[in-house]
Amino acid sequence: MPENDTDLYNRIGQGDKSALEELYDQYHKLVFSFAYRMTGSKEQAEEVVQEVFMKLWVKPGLYDSAKGKFASWLLTVTRNLSIDLMRKQKEVPYELQEEREKLEDNEPTPDEILEWKEKKEILKQAIGHLKENQQEMIHLFYFNGYSQQKIADHFGIPLGTVKGRLRLALQHLRTALDSNGERRDLDERA
Repeated sequence: MPENDTDLYNRIGQGDKSALEELYDQYHKLVFSFAYRMTGSKEQAEEVVQEVFMKLWVKPGLYDSAKGKFASWLLTVTRNLSIDLMRKQKEVPYELQEEREKLEDNEPTPDEILEWKEKKEILKQAIGHLKENQQEMIHLFYFNGYSQQKIADHFGIPLGTVKGRLRLALQHLRTALDSNGERRDLDERA
Protein backbone atom coordinates (compact mmCIF):
# COMPACT_ATOMS: atom_id res chain seq x y z
CA MET A 1 0.00 0.00 0.00
CA PRO A 2 1.51 3.35 -1.01
CA GLU A 3 2.21 5.80 1.76
CA ASN A 4 0.26 9.02 1.97
CA ASP A 5 1.87 12.45 2.11
CA THR A 6 1.55 12.71 5.89
CA ASP A 7 3.37 9.40 6.41
CA LEU A 8 6.16 10.50 4.07
CA TYR A 9 6.40 13.86 5.84
CA ASN A 10 6.61 12.13 9.23
CA ARG A 11 9.42 9.90 7.91
CA ILE A 12 11.33 13.04 6.91
CA GLY A 13 11.17 14.09 10.56
CA GLN A 14 12.98 10.85 11.38
CA GLY A 15 15.77 11.68 8.92
CA ASP A 16 14.55 9.48 6.04
CA LYS A 17 16.00 10.97 2.83
CA SER A 18 14.04 8.58 0.61
CA ALA A 19 10.77 10.03 1.97
CA LEU A 20 11.98 13.51 0.99
CA GLU A 21 12.86 12.21 -2.47
CA GLU A 22 9.37 10.70 -2.86
CA LEU A 23 7.68 13.96 -1.90
CA TYR A 24 10.01 15.87 -4.20
CA ASP A 25 9.20 13.56 -7.13
CA GLN A 26 5.50 13.98 -6.45
CA TYR A 27 5.37 17.75 -5.89
CA HIS A 28 8.37 19.53 -7.45
CA LYS A 29 6.52 20.35 -10.69
CA LEU A 30 3.53 21.79 -8.83
CA VAL A 31 5.80 23.82 -6.52
CA PHE A 32 7.82 25.10 -9.49
CA SER A 33 4.75 26.16 -11.50
CA PHE A 34 3.23 27.93 -8.50
CA ALA A 35 6.53 29.67 -7.66
CA TYR A 36 6.97 30.66 -11.31
CA ARG A 37 3.48 32.15 -11.31
CA MET A 38 4.36 34.16 -8.20
CA THR A 39 7.84 35.32 -9.24
CA GLY A 40 7.61 35.40 -13.02
CA SER A 41 11.19 34.10 -13.19
CA LYS A 42 12.41 30.58 -13.94
CA GLU A 43 15.57 31.12 -11.89
CA GLN A 44 13.67 32.44 -8.88
CA ALA A 45 11.11 29.63 -9.15
CA GLU A 46 13.92 27.05 -9.15
CA GLU A 47 15.41 28.73 -6.09
CA VAL A 48 12.03 28.61 -4.34
CA VAL A 49 11.71 24.88 -5.11
CA GLN A 50 15.10 24.30 -3.49
CA GLU A 51 14.13 26.38 -0.47
CA VAL A 52 10.79 24.61 -0.03
CA PHE A 53 12.30 21.14 0.02
CA MET A 54 15.24 22.25 2.16
CA LYS A 55 12.73 23.61 4.64
CA LEU A 56 10.98 20.22 4.72
CA TRP A 57 14.29 18.57 5.53
CA VAL A 58 15.75 21.12 7.95
CA LYS A 59 12.56 22.05 9.82
CA PRO A 60 10.40 18.92 10.08
CA GLY A 61 7.26 18.99 12.16
CA LEU A 62 5.76 22.21 10.76
CA TYR A 63 2.91 20.50 8.90
CA ASP A 64 -0.20 19.55 10.89
CA SER A 65 -2.51 17.15 9.03
CA ALA A 66 -5.42 18.24 11.24
CA LYS A 67 -5.29 21.68 9.63
CA GLY A 68 -5.62 20.58 6.00
CA LYS A 69 -4.15 18.74 3.04
CA PHE A 70 -0.40 18.44 2.69
CA ALA A 71 -0.47 19.81 -0.87
CA SER A 72 -2.30 22.94 0.30
CA TRP A 73 0.19 23.49 3.09
CA LEU A 74 3.07 22.97 0.67
CA LEU A 75 1.65 25.62 -1.67
CA THR A 76 1.30 28.03 1.25
CA VAL A 77 4.97 27.46 2.13
CA THR A 78 5.84 28.01 -1.55
CA ARG A 79 3.86 31.24 -1.64
CA ASN A 80 5.53 32.60 1.48
CA LEU A 81 9.03 31.68 0.32
CA SER A 82 8.35 33.25 -3.10
CA ILE A 83 7.32 36.51 -1.45
CA ASP A 84 10.38 36.40 0.83
CA LEU A 85 12.68 35.86 -2.15
CA MET A 86 11.13 38.71 -4.12
CA ARG A 87 11.47 41.01 -1.11
CA LYS A 88 15.14 40.13 -0.70
CA GLN A 89 15.80 40.87 -4.34
CA LYS A 90 13.68 44.01 -4.16
CA GLU A 91 12.23 43.36 -7.60
CA VAL A 92 8.64 43.65 -6.50
CA PRO A 93 6.96 47.00 -5.91
CA TYR A 94 5.59 47.43 -2.41
CA GLU A 95 2.00 47.53 -3.69
CA LEU A 96 2.41 44.16 -5.39
CA GLN A 97 3.91 42.66 -2.24
CA GLU A 98 0.87 43.78 -0.28
CA GLU A 99 -1.50 42.44 -2.94
CA ARG A 100 0.18 39.05 -2.99
CA GLU A 101 0.50 38.85 0.78
CA LYS A 102 -3.16 39.17 1.57
CA LEU A 103 -5.53 36.41 0.68
CA GLU A 104 -8.71 38.34 0.12
CA ASP A 105 -12.07 36.62 -0.04
CA ASN A 106 -11.91 36.63 -3.82
CA GLU A 107 -8.36 35.19 -4.04
CA PRO A 108 -7.78 31.45 -4.32
CA THR A 109 -6.50 29.40 -1.42
CA PRO A 110 -3.87 26.73 -2.08
CA ASP A 111 -6.66 24.10 -1.98
CA GLU A 112 -8.51 25.94 -4.72
CA ILE A 113 -5.38 26.27 -6.84
CA LEU A 114 -4.79 22.53 -6.57
CA GLU A 115 -8.40 21.81 -7.56
CA TRP A 116 -8.11 24.13 -10.57
CA LYS A 117 -5.01 22.30 -11.71
CA GLU A 118 -6.89 19.00 -11.57
CA LYS A 119 -9.90 20.38 -13.50
CA LYS A 120 -7.96 22.29 -16.15
CA GLU A 121 -8.60 19.96 -19.11
CA ILE A 122 -12.37 19.79 -18.59
CA LEU A 123 -12.48 23.55 -18.23
CA LYS A 124 -10.38 24.15 -21.35
CA GLN A 125 -13.05 22.44 -23.44
CA ALA A 126 -15.86 24.41 -21.82
CA ILE A 127 -13.94 27.68 -22.13
CA GLY A 128 -13.61 27.07 -25.86
CA HIS A 129 -17.37 27.62 -26.18
CA LEU A 130 -17.31 31.11 -24.59
CA LYS A 131 -17.24 34.41 -26.47
CA GLU A 132 -13.71 35.52 -27.32
CA ASN A 133 -13.59 38.41 -24.81
CA GLN A 134 -14.86 36.12 -22.04
CA GLN A 135 -12.26 33.48 -22.94
CA GLU A 136 -9.52 36.09 -22.75
CA MET A 137 -10.66 37.36 -19.34
CA ILE A 138 -10.97 33.85 -17.92
CA HIS A 139 -7.45 33.03 -19.13
CA LEU A 140 -5.98 36.24 -17.74
CA PHE A 141 -7.76 35.93 -14.39
CA TYR A 142 -7.57 32.21 -13.64
CA PHE A 143 -4.58 30.95 -15.57
CA ASN A 144 -2.29 33.98 -15.71
CA GLY A 145 -3.16 35.29 -12.25
CA TYR A 146 -4.12 38.83 -13.29
CA SER A 147 -6.16 40.81 -10.79
CA GLN A 148 -9.51 42.16 -11.92
CA GLN A 149 -8.04 45.68 -11.81
CA LYS A 150 -5.10 44.62 -13.99
CA ILE A 151 -7.54 43.13 -16.53
CA ALA A 152 -9.56 46.36 -16.51
CA ASP A 153 -6.37 48.35 -17.16
CA HIS A 154 -5.28 45.89 -19.87
CA PHE A 155 -8.54 46.26 -21.81
CA GLY A 156 -9.12 49.91 -20.90
CA ILE A 157 -12.58 49.18 -19.46
CA PRO A 158 -14.18 49.82 -16.05
CA LEU A 159 -13.56 47.36 -13.21
CA GLY A 160 -17.32 46.71 -12.93
CA THR A 161 -17.40 45.57 -16.56
CA VAL A 162 -14.61 43.08 -15.89
CA LYS A 163 -16.46 41.72 -12.85
CA GLY A 164 -19.67 41.41 -14.83
CA ARG A 165 -18.01 39.65 -17.76
CA LEU A 166 -16.20 37.23 -15.47
CA ARG A 167 -19.44 36.43 -13.65
CA LEU A 168 -21.27 35.92 -16.94
CA ALA A 169 -18.45 33.72 -18.26
CA LEU A 170 -18.61 31.58 -15.12
CA GLN A 171 -22.37 31.20 -15.52
CA HIS A 172 -21.86 30.04 -19.12
CA LEU A 173 -19.16 27.61 -17.97
CA ARG A 174 -21.46 26.15 -15.33
CA THR A 175 -24.21 25.72 -17.91
CA ALA A 176 -21.81 24.07 -20.37
CA LEU A 177 -20.45 21.72 -17.71
CA ASP A 178 -23.98 20.88 -16.52
CA SER A 179 -25.18 20.09 -20.04
CA ASN A 180 -22.20 17.78 -20.66
CA GLY A 181 -22.69 15.97 -17.37
CA GLU A 182 -19.23 17.19 -16.39
CA ARG A 183 -20.33 19.71 -13.78
CA ARG A 184 -17.92 20.09 -10.95
CA ASP A 185 -18.16 22.87 -8.44
CA LEU A 186 -16.42 25.94 -9.75
CA ASP A 187 -14.90 28.43 -7.36
CA GLU A 188 -16.33 31.82 -8.25
CA ARG A 189 -13.51 34.25 -7.58
CA ALA A 190 -15.23 37.01 -9.51
